Amino acid sequence: MKKNIFNTFLSKIDDFPLWIKQIIFLKLSDDIKSQVCEKFLKENSENIFSLYKPTLTFKGSEELKKRSCGLDLNIYNFLDHCENNSSILEISLNTFLSMEEVAKYFIFCMEQGYIEKPENIEIEATAGFIAGKFRTGEYFRQKGAITDEQLEKAINISSQSQKKFAEILVELGFITRDDVAAMLTFKKEAKKRFVLDYNTVPQGKSEFCDKEEMYKQKISNLESENAKLKKQITQLLEIIRKDDTDLS
Repeated sequence: MKKNIFNTFLSKIDDFPLWIKQIIFLKLSDDIKSQVCEKFLKENSENIFSLYKPTLTFKGSEELKKRSCGLDLNIYNFLDHCENNSSILEISLNTFLSMEEVAKYFIFCMEQGYIEKPENIEIEATAGFIAGKFRTGEYFRQKGAITDEQLEKAINISSQSQKKFAEILVELGFITRDDVAAMLTFKKEAKKRFVLDYNTVPQGKSEFCDKEEMYKQKISNLESENAKLKKQITQLLEIIRKDDTDLS
């Protein structure tokens, strides 16, 4: 079973005092807003691709066991994590792959029938967009933000315009500029690789408590050394008494 390192990371942060967590929350909120991604703060957890846990199919389970297709090792690692009920986030952290790379393996495995197709259309749309399978218009159509007719209208206009496709969708009123900003930012951020070393996160203990534990350990070591010395002295005294007895 793979170690859930992100939950370990979160549990350490959870040990922080409330007034520290409050500042962390505000700082993260401001940071997300500064990237024109305030929309992410309002996302339903069911729609967040990184929290999604892919479900292995029978075909995927058999391929993982037999490896008859001779696939890339990263694909088998992906399937292995799916079998262990890992989220996309955990797969990325444990394999050191970017979200974009994980999305590509997700789409491949879904198309090959190794994992089940998500019931939530937002998940597949996001994965396809990050992986490069869907372009802007198709992404918004896949997630249900625009209809087939609206997409077709935008395509007709774009064929006679130099404007970017997303800009045309905004001008037609089909999507908002915030939608575009969030989409482009997430696409860019998904390319980044993130290595989480949860051991660097403080345990939330005070310096006083840490020193107290250190002193307790030192005292325990000294007591152990004293016990050894007493035992050695006792043995020496016994030897001396025996020699005195033999001489007399």
